[in-house]
Amino acid sequence: MIAISTNENAVLQPGDKAPDITLQTHSDGEHNLAWYRGRKNVILAFYPADWTPVCATQIPGFVPLLETFETYDAQVIGISVDSVFCHTAWAKSLGGIPFPLMSDYYPHGEVARKYGVLSSRGYAERSVFLIDKSGVIRYIEKVKPADLPDNDKLIAALKEVAGNGTA
Repeated sequence: MIAISTNENAVLQPGDKAPDITLQTHSDGEHNLAWYRGRKNVILAFYPADWTPVCATQIPGFVPLLETFETYDAQVIGISVDSVFCHTAWAKSLGGIPFPLMSDYYPHGEVARKYGVLSSRGYAERSVFLIDKSGVIRYIEKVKPADLPDNDKLIAALKEVAGNGTA
């Protein structure tokens, strides 16, 4: 588990309270992170951009894991700075994405900035945050844009959260 630090961005670490967010999604209107408190663990998967090769592997790569995530009472949510319209078209091109893709389009990158993952070039850095039901960050993984986060480590963190009685 690592801490994230970028110049103008927040510095969040496991154990910190997750900043609340409300954003439009590609399929269900507006979502608010606070709604999940007490109900679900949340996996926030920040990614640089729709229509890019690595993102087209990362985001659909969660689909076969949804049953496992459900076992640990976890909801996955994708977030990038692309617009809702872009998310909708991209999800359709991928054959559908059955979990919310949140648009951090306007104000540009505000949520990515709150989470410390807005790059100096204006896109969300590839990062995964596991937030438990009480709204506390339990796991953070940040990787280079060309790399994929390690889903096995994410699942191990989910198991740990479940073992602590927070799942």
